[in-house]
Amino acid sequence: MTTGLAAAAWPTLPDRPLVLVPVGSTEQHGPHLPLHTDTVIAIAVAERVAHRFRARAAEPEVLVAPAIAYGASGEHQDFPGTVSVGTPVLTATLVELVRSLSHWAAGVVLVNGHGGNVPALRAAVSQVRSEGHHASWVPCGPAAGDAHAGHVETSVMLHLAQREVAMDRATVGNTRPLGQLMPDLVRHGVRALSPTGVLGDPRGATAEAGASILGAMVDDVYRCVGHGVADAAGRLVQPDAEVPVGLVAGGQSAAG
Repeated sequence: MTTGLAAAAWPTLPDRPLVLVPVGSTEQHGPHLPLHTDTVIAIAVAERVAHRFRARAAEPEVLVAPAIAYGASGEHQDFPGTVSVGTPVLTATLVELVRSLSHWAAGVVLVNGHGGNVPALRAAVSQVRSEGHHASWVPCGPAAGDAHAGHVETSVMLHLAQREVAMDRATVGNTRPLGQLMPDLVRHGVRALSPTGVLGDPRGATAEAGASILGAMVDDVYRCVGHGVADAAGRLVQPDAEVPVGLVAGGQSAAG
């Protein structure tokens, strides 16, 4: 059986599977990357994680739902092509999606590919957990690297969708660390910090580096999903992470 939900017929679905939902965006990624970069990466991570669980015949079985391709991307709205639904609408969408899936799924993990979606993920997961649903979220991104459309994302897209990457248009953007950029990013948007929309330097990106970066992302998400423990914000954590108030993906305390 495929790990993809959309291609399956309902009688072929396993009983009470765990469903991974890629959550991406449609937003500018500089002059060289496609608008669906975040969605492509979130789908790739979710599919590879699901295949790993299937290879080991894990229970419950893991399926990948169709991706959510529109996110909260208001910071990119000054660039043509960006389509943002905003945090309130994304929150409501995620809440209703989990409620619907919970009729037949054992749990839902939202696999996030865009940082701007995090407030909606936190709010949605908090709400559905309070209703007794089994839901959590996990980011798919490296622990370190540039912020947007730089070396990391360009390398991963060269690995996943090389024909969609225009390296002849790749140019260095604002290379300050994300922590330094964040206050102005939230206040003024990306264009005020980088006329090209790039936060980083994509010029040295390679498909080989992208394969390694993607592999590390998949390893991290696989461990988090397998561990099944979330922090107070509903984000799944690594097995060796300290969680002062631990919550398992099913919404129970870590002790119970």
